[in-house]
Amino acid sequence: MSDVNTMRAITQNVLGGPEVLEEVRLPRPAPRPNEVLVRVRAAGVNPTDWKHRATGGFLGEPPFTLGWDVSGTVEETGVGVAAFQPGDEVFGMLSYPFGHGSHAEYVAAPARFFWHKPAGVDHVQAGALPLVSLTAWQALVERAELRPGQRVLIHAAAGGVGHVAVQIAKARGAHVIGTASAGKHDFLRSIGVDEPVDYHETDVTEAFKDVDVVLDTLGGDTAVKSLRVLRPGGVVVSILPVGSDEFPREAERLGVRAVRMLVDADQAGMREIAALVEAGKLRASVERTFPLADAAGAHALGEQGRTTGKLVLVVD
Repeated sequence: MSDVNTMRAITQNVLGGPEVLEEVRLPRPAPRPNEVLVRVRAAGVNPTDWKHRATGGFLGEPPFTLGWDVSGTVEETGVGVAAFQPGDEVFGMLSYPFGHGSHAEYVAAPARFFWHKPAGVDHVQAGALPLVSLTAWQALVERAELRPGQRVLIHAAAGGVGHVAVQIAKARGAHVIGTASAGKHDFLRSIGVDEPVDYHETDVTEAFKDVDVVLDTLGGDTAVKSLRVLRPGGVVVSILPVGSDEFPREAERLGVRAVRMLVDADQAGMREIAALVEAGKLRASVERTFPLADAAGAHALGEQGRTTGKLVLVVD
């Protein structure tokens, strides 16, 4: 095959540490009806990437190419695509979990997974946003139905999902309590957190009551413990969809709601995200970018669990 028919991609043939990731050449995909072929310019790296790399997760055994975030340019449209044309700059999230594959030069996916990239931001910024923004939007707006004046507690508020959730909650008129280590409190205030909390010093489940919504981004026993801070009728939304039956049982006992969810690709959500970006109400904090060839470096840094905001692969 000639180069025009192939592309660079990051794949793995075994499960393991960052060192199992390798750059290879794969056949360049072609768009099917209702799909677009996007030349990837930037793609976020998320905790789900390194978890799947190490364990297989939903995907099982490799080989596979990871990545769900996309910002890039439409290269070609499949039959029936009316919303986009070649040259359009778009961003979006591939279907989670089985639509993975954005850590490559090109990706073909349904046109309805994408929306027009906001003109005021570059591809790095746009490539950082889709998965975390859709996760936060679907959790806070669609599942929790967050309203102005409500009190929301966001765990790991300086992380990828957390720092975006803070901005979405503020845009909805909420009062935000956010947890992070003390060194990140200035950052939390800069993105709108009303009450930063050092989780090393304070047990938020003991310190706060009458919270309307909790966003659990941590898993473990966080979801169950967070039920105790809710007012009657409040809700904990956990973006970690697996766990013990204690979570729904305890919620029922306390008269509150317990929701587990996975993010889902959604053009309507991407339109809402784009509108927030264009209004200056949402911006990803990008701690560092990596070239596509150094995806392993991004995984190694991300796995340390100390990143503020996002890590992004840049595809040239």
